[in-house]
Parts: sequence; structure tokens; C-alpha cells
Amino acid sequence: MRRPRLRALVLLVALGVAVGLAGGTTYAAFFATTSNPGNSFTALADWTPPSANGSVIMRSGGSVPGSIRPGGAYYVYANVSDAGNPPAGVSTVTANVSSITTGQTAAPLTAGSFTAGGVSYNYRSALLTASAVPSGTKVYSLTMTDALGNSATQGGFIVTVDGTAPRGSDVQTANKVFVAGHAETGDTITYTFSETMDPSSIMAGWDGSATSVTLRLTNNGGGDRVTVFNGATQLNLGTVNLGRTDYTTGTVNFTGSTMVQSGAVITITLGTPDRPARLRTAGGTGTMTWTPSASALDAAGNACLTTAVSESGPADPEF
Repeated sequence: MRRPRLRALVLLVALGVAVGLAGGTTYAAFFATTSNPGNSFTALADWTPPSANGSVIMRSGGSVPGSIRPGGAYYVYANVSDAGNPPAGVSTVTANVSSITTGQTAAPLTAGSFTAGGVSYNYRSALLTASAVPSGTKVYSLTMTDALGNSATQGGFIVTVDGTAPRGSDVQTANKVFVAGHAETGDTITYTFSETMDPSSIMAGWDGSATSVTLRLTNNGGGDRVTVFNGATQLNLGTVNLGRTDYTTGTVNFTGSTMVQSGAVITITLGTPDRPARLRTAGGTGTMTWTPSASALDAAGNACLTTAVSESGPADPEF
């Protein structure tokens, strides 16, 4: 008689489920969870102020950063970025250059695309003017704030204030090919200054790397002359008197000559003469005299003295 009892039990369970459904009651249980790491995301609040990974000062019109002269005009350049995930963004950048320009404690820098000494920067100041401060190394700082108000001051940036005029130090030629005393393709002439010059003041747009110029050798009764040209424009290297009058019978242009700067030294390697028949071999020795140009400037913007300088060493034939 167990089968009728089993049927009754099943009937009671079915009735209980039906009653639960009729009464609007739902029973559910969750025994496990799953997650998909690819659907997760995080956000890191920006508590970090902006920072600069580089800053320089360069004179207006110059191409070599790091030096200015007293009373000279200059710009402050900087590369500034903000941290955070996502970053709030740089809001303001100012420079404390009071060690260079009296009272200038918060000169604003503006965002943009700028270049100084071949390096790109994303902030630059307006044109500033150095005070009549003593020569020497000066320190300046940047203060940077992001859009959330996080702010930091970063110091230790330096610039040299240089009030000393450069001068010519030496001039030499070298015979690199065949005949000493006879100007030929491949011979050299070297100008040495007392310090590194701004190459853009020697030739507009020049950065000191090897570039093509024309060396001109001119016959002159007081001593044959050497000058250097870029097209029809004479470069700011002044004039060299070769100390003899028998290197040429007329004007000879060595086109395709190569000029390069290394520190305080500028070397020109002679190219191809346009009138080689005018060239002569000097009959003896002599001493060159170089008169520099005042339009040649050092990195700080000081004009070169025009005091003539004689080549060092004993008298010799040039080229």
C-alpha cells in the first residue's frame, strides 16, 4: 500500500508550488558569480602638478641658447606636461627670472610650438629684457599649475650672463693638396675666435654644420685679400690680408667651398676656382692679418671687436 502514499506526497508538493505561484511569491537563489576583466575600468584622480623636462633662455634673434648679455632681449622656453589618468591639463606656466630681469618674478609663458637651438619647446615667454646685472651664472625657476589647481615650482634652470665682447684670436691657412703658397681646391683657412660664436650671426640661418660658400681671393696692392660670400652677400667673417701681393693677378672665386664651425673655430675648405689662370704661387713668406667683423656676435649677442689679429707662428707662404 506504499504506492498510494507516494502519489499523495507528490500531489502535496505540486499543490504547494501552485499556491506559491498563485500568491505571487517567487523564490530564487544565486550560487556563483562571473566577471569579465576586459569590461573593467579604472580612473586615477589627478593629484599631481605639472612638471618641466627642460627649459632654456635664448637671446632674441639668436640660435645658441644658454647665454644673454646685460641689457639684451631674450625669451624663456620650456617643455611642460601634466600627469594623471586622465591629466587635468596644464593651466598656467610662469618663470621667476628676477635674477636676470629685476622684479620679474612671474613672467607668463604661452603654449605653442617653438624652437631654440634645434630643440622643440611647447611654452615660451613674451620678449623680456635683461637688467644690467653682473656677468656670471644665473638661476631661474618655473611655476606650473594644472586645471585642478595642483601647483609646483621647479628650479635649477641656469643661464649665463656674458658682458664680454669676443675677439679674433688667430687665423691660419693650410696646404692640403700640392703646391705650398698656391691657393688650390682642398686647401683650408681657419678663423679662431676667443669664444664660440653664434653661427647665425656669421651667415643668416646657419647652424654651424658644413655648408657651401664662396671664398673670394682678390688682388690688392697692400696685400691680397680673402673674403667669404653666400651668393652676393659677404659673410660676417671680416677680411684677411695675406701679407703678400703675388697670390693672384685678379679676383678669383672658389665656388663650392665648405664652411664648418667647431667651438670657437670656423674652417673653410676651398672649392673650385672660377679663374684658375689668375692664381700664382707666392714667391716667399708672409704674415696674414685678420680684421674681424663687428656684425659677428657671440651666443650672448656681444659684437666682436674689430681689432686686427696677426697669424701666430713664423712667417710662411699661405695655402
